[in-house]
Amino acid sequence: GKIKKLLAVDKKLLNLNLEIMARAMFEYTKTILEKVSFNPALFCKELQKAVGRLLPFEIKELEIWIRQLVLKNPELETCIPLLRA
Repeated sequence: GKIKKLLAVDKKLLNLNLEIMARAMFEYTKTILEKVSFNPALFCKELQKAVGRLLPFEIKELEIWIRQLVLKNPELETCIPLLRA
């Protein structure tokens, strides 16, 4: 009884921690991409790394964010195909 309840609580906390860590990685990725957005080659390199570590739904969310960034920095548009790699 008690042990099962404790294990269930532990599992919920673990899942919550994983979600928080994943979100933190997503936000960190956006920060890095923003910092290198002055250089399309560097931006593409960092975007390629990000695509390798993010989940599919995060990549879709990142694409929305990048398309907004491209409006300010049109030269970054050449990197968008990497999102589908």
